[in-house]
Amino acid sequence: MIEYPVIDPVAVSLGPFNIHWYAVTYLVGFLICWRILLSLSDAQRQTWRKEQLWDLISYGVFGVILGGRMGYVLFYGFEQFLDNPLMILKIWQGGMSFHGGLLGVIAALALYAHRHQRRFIEVADFVAPGAPLALGLGRIGNFINAELPGRVTDVPWAMIYPGDVVGRHPSSLYQMTLEGPVLFLLVYAVAIRRPRVAATSGAFLLLYGSFRWLTEFFRAPDPHMGFMAFGWMTQGQILCLPMVLLGLVLIAVPDLLGITTTAPDPDIKGRKKRKAS
Repeated sequence: MIEYPVIDPVAVSLGPFNIHWYAVTYLVGFLICWRILLSLSDAQRQTWRKEQLWDLISYGVFGVILGGRMGYVLFYGFEQFLDNPLMILKIWQGGMSFHGGLLGVIAALALYAHRHQRRFIEVADFVAPGAPLALGLGRIGNFINAELPGRVTDVPWAMIYPGDVVGRHPSSLYQMTLEGPVLFLLVYAVAIRRPRVAATSGAFLLLYGSFRWLTEFFRAPDPHMGFMAFGWMTQGQILCLPMVLLGLVLIAVPDLLGITTTAPDPDIKGRKKRKAS
């Protein structure tokens, strides 16, 4: 077995201010997301300017941080929040929920689309390939903080977490791999082919939900919650089920959600004017 590496969670100290590695992984993740979207815009010949992408990323940042923290409080730490309401501000200590962050980003993208007169689903399709590598970096932050301990195991690569005496799966590394580079390659491959509307968003939801559901079998359930259903299903797995279902609908039958998959006719306004005249 391997001793869990002890890494100082503080990357840089500037007097009374500390910059944590967890925050650094988020910052680098946002920059990588921007760079991927920039290259994807060129590859897909879309009309996204650099300043528009920065604006889009800024919306996403607020969605991730606010939604992620509020989702954690709602889904995993509501009792802790009631005991200490200020804990919601201590993002550097970890405690961010992907599912809450996803809801936050959805709300942020919907607001962006409304303000800039773009279709929400098309904005979501465009952003989806930029998310996985940022998610993977977030898992590295979890690893540095010794968060998300795995279930007890005797595999050769089992790690002994700080304060523990048994070997456990390094579940945060499993999730980093599948939710990061593997998910990115698959979703990017879908996006680069320029499929019909909603397919890229559907692929992201379906694949992430499936990967997360699988890796949860190696991750110990939150000690204050335990298994939430059937004696083996965790909170994370429960939250992934709607993702998988929605992903399947977006891929197979987006019309059920009222999503029009045919591109609008660019000359329709011109024809109406000529007909009126």
